Amino acid sequence: MPIIKHNPPGLFPQYQNYSHAIEIGVGSRLLIISGLNGYLSDGKTMPESFEEQGDIIWQYMGTILDSAGMTYQNLVSVRTYLAHPQYDEANMALRKKYLGDHQPTLTVVCAQLLLPNWKLEVEAMAAD
Repeated sequence: MPIIKHNPPGLFPQYQNYSHAIEIGVGSRLLIISGLNGYLSDGKTMPESFEEQGDIIWQYMGTILDSAGMTYQNLVSVRTYLAHPQYDEANMALRKKYLGDHQPTLTVVCAQLLLPNWKLEVEAMAAD
């Protein structure tokens, strides 16, 4: 797989489950995943807790990856939007649960999300 992680000396230490940069070589497929939220498959019901919404999102991401013949290990970039900084620790736990030791590039942004009951939204890119 022509994917190279770049974590050169002289930069600040890497955050958990994080690479400073990832290079995707020629001949790779790139899968771009839109922002996912915690709605159940009916498109109307959403659990209240951050953890439940997060599990739904990461499971949906796994389904999308599988549809492209990929796994979580193919993720090269993950961007998470949190409704509040208080969710940072739970967000890190979710990443560890689904990524293990895998280290894509990461960005976490705290922002007002589209609806008040959304606790997080996650978008990603995967390559092989």
